[in-house]
Amino acid sequence: MIDLKDLSAFPAHIQDFARYKLTIQGCSPRTVTEYLFDLRTLCRFFVAKRNGVSTDSESLKNIYIADLDLDFFKSLSESDIYDFLFFTKSDRDNESNSRARKLSAIKSFYKYLVTKKGYFEKNPAINIETPKKKKQLPKHLSIDECVELLTAVKNDPESKTKERDYCILTLFLNCGMRLSELVGINIPDIDRELESLKVMGKGSKERIIYLNDACRAALSDYLAVRPQCTDTAQPLFISRLNKRISVKTVQWLVKKYLGEAGLENKNYSTHKLRHTAATLMYQSGQVDVRVLKDILGHEQLNTTQIYTHVSNPNMEKAMQSNPLSDVVIKEKKHND
Repeated sequence: MIDLKDLSAFPAHIQDFARYKLTIQGCSPRTVTEYLFDLRTLCRFFVAKRNGVSTDSESLKNIYIADLDLDFFKSLSESDIYDFLFFTKSDRDNESNSRARKLSAIKSFYKYLVTKKGYFEKNPAINIETPKKKKQLPKHLSIDECVELLTAVKNDPESKTKERDYCILTLFLNCGMRLSELVGINIPDIDRELESLKVMGKGSKERIIYLNDACRAALSDYLAVRPQCTDTAQPLFISRLNKRISVKTVQWLVKKYLGEAGLENKNYSTHKLRHTAATLMYQSGQVDVRVLKDILGHEQLNTTQIYTHVSNPNMEKAMQSNPLSDVVIKEKKHND
């Protein structure tokens, strides 16, 4: 894991770039960390290649890059970046989504060097097309599986945080919020009547999430037993150490209850619970995709439209209207 408070292992220009993304553009620590991982791999790859060192994973880990200067980044060409992307595919088996993310980091970094800082004129990444991403339908829990998951929490005889955990899962399954958004909720963010709450989304953008009866009931039960916390921000969800609950703790408890509900082999996760809320709202509630976009905090409508492909009643109706829909040919039996 990269400590964003100590970037001394990175070249000075990458350090400045990371701070710019955090403080000026308001990117999340997770996004900046991913940029740093990808730029570190880029730097190590070319240092190794130019010094005749193996580019296998173990060798790259030991390569020192903190002393790389502006001339190094200026020396990389469009062809070099293609070479790096080919390496990530051929040697590291990176799928198109992973390669697209790496290219995004490179493009953002060079845009910063050229456009924001004006260090040099030519941007070697500007004309490189993003690898075509695989279009995958979001995995989600069925309604029955959601009920099994919530029941697993209610029926856990050993849990000392039952109300908290039940509330966390209820908010995930009903509101479609991100993990970072849930962990960041503070008591002052919640309406006194428990009708809505405020979350901080990507790019430090606030949005209001309205609460249904299930959420209000779960919040009310949890708030009645919520332990005291000395944190002046008044975090909603408290750990056993009386601090704001961590991302890892939430991931752990979700995995735990998925196992207890018999769903451990379906590769579900906290993010799949967000997909579940979005899918169920669109399928069962017939929520307009534009409204769903605002609920989920998406910037672009096309990000939300993936949920319209999970189940489309019009497509099902069209299939049934085919004149051949009820034609079943039976094999003719021949007498010997």
